[in-house]
Amino acid sequence: MDKQHNRYLTRQESSDLGFGAVVSNQPNLRLLNRDGSFNVVKPGSQWWRRFSGYHRLLTMSWPAFLSLLLLAYVGINLLFACGYYLLGAAALQGSIHTSVFVRDFFFSIHSFATIGYGNIVPLGAMANLLVAFEAVVGLIGFAVATGMIFARFSRPVADIIYSQNAVVAPFHDITGFEFRVVNARENQLIELHATVIFSRFEDVGGRIQRLFTPLSLERESVSFFPLNWTVVHPIDEQSPLFGWTREQLVESNAEFLILLTAIDETFAQTVHSRSSYAASEVLWNARFAPMYRNVKGAMELDISQLHAVTPVKSQAAAD
Repeated sequence: MDKQHNRYLTRQESSDLGFGAVVSNQPNLRLLNRDGSFNVVKPGSQWWRRFSGYHRLLTMSWPAFLSLLLLAYVGINLLFACGYYLLGAAALQGSIHTSVFVRDFFFSIHSFATIGYGNIVPLGAMANLLVAFEAVVGLIGFAVATGMIFARFSRPVADIIYSQNAVVAPFHDITGFEFRVVNARENQLIELHATVIFSRFEDVGGRIQRLFTPLSLERESVSFFPLNWTVVHPIDEQSPLFGWTREQLVESNAEFLILLTAIDETFAQTVHSRSSYAASEVLWNARFAPMYRNVKGAMELDISQLHAVTPVKSQAAAD
């Protein structure tokens, strides 16, 4: 019996999905945020080992990316303007009827962008060497910026919206754990596959530990995803949720971990999306409201109704 129990513990500990036993067994710790990020930070290591400039530039928001490009553009030209200014007022010939530093700054912009109006020219070896160096920096800078913009546009990213809450709703003659997803973009996703893991704390041989159990789904994948998809786990006698109540889910710090994978038809590449529902985000005795409506003979999908739910009278109340 002890050997069987130890094998059971080993099997459960090895199925921690990669979070590790220490992280998995932390109480009141949400493993996966709604936006798909993990609740794990890594202080103590050198920042340059953790920092990936390419990954950061590729994944930051467009406003942040464009602001960083503008800041870099102005900063580089200010740096070269200081170089021209330190060479003295006679290092550049010509004027745009402004102060010397402002003249040096705009000359740096002309040189950096290889515009060269010709109204201001460098004089002397040091000024020309600085112009030559700035020209190289400008070419490399524009090449890097162009490559990053192309990479951001060409990188397939899934933008799947999850319903704000999951529900435990009537499903055929039983109940089911359900949540809804919809593709927020016009690109087509095919071969969409869903994996749902039920995580909770239980007493296993006198030891409280977090257990992970894959949930069987009504259908684990759809070939096409032009509309919405309601992912359903039937709560039958074989379900690990069978007989559970909302209070039990909350007491066990239950969390439903979700991984969606699909193929982006435009790029023919696999894309991923993650999210989770905590026990407090699961509504009981509720079902999702319809998202479709008939508009002039055509079916319209109203994405604004993705989160809408309607109450359902419980069987106990009905009896």
